[in-house]
Amino acid sequence: MSKQQVGVIVGSLRQGSFSKAVAQYVATQLSEAFDVFFIDISDLPIYNQDLDAGDATPAAWTRFRADVAPLDAVLFVTPEYNRSMPGVLKNALDVGSRPYGASVWAGKPGAVISVSPGAIGAFGANHHLRQVATFLDIALMQQPEAYVGNIVNALSDGVLTDEGVQGFLTTFAQAFTQWVRRLSA
Repeated sequence: MSKQQVGVIVGSLRQGSFSKAVAQYVATQLSEAFDVFFIDISDLPIYNQDLDAGDATPAAWTRFRADVAPLDAVLFVTPEYNRSMPGVLKNALDVGSRPYGASVWAGKPGAVISVSPGAIGAFGANHHLRQVATFLDIALMQQPEAYVGNIVNALSDGVLTDEGVQGFLTTFAQAFTQWVRRLSA
């Protein structure tokens, strides 16, 4: 029997992304239970409904929707920009939700981890993402919440090395595994 598929979407495009470092660590924790795939959002043109008509649909949108549709669950790992999620992540949510009635998100279990160099762990981004995900019918795990603050102190050469943060994220990954299995049963 094949493993369930979990997609990881990182809301930062920066090469040395703190969110990506956290996502890579969590992916290692999930890989025993799931096949884990990182879903690229870097090439998605800004959503414009006019482009979803006829032959105008951008190839990147088609690829993205095809990557997300078969997933059994999705994990979002995001920084915070101006007390919200980055525009690139909101755009990916919009692209996946269209055309109307053909959302690739509906009914999928999901979870959110927000990451910040600041002390509050990107609380605003986490909750804005939750608001959108709820509307898109993504069944988000509510507990444990994951706000990873002061991330710069938890990394060494771009790799998550802080044992306390690793322990928390391992617990989070275990809870997410149970969440996905419970909703998939």
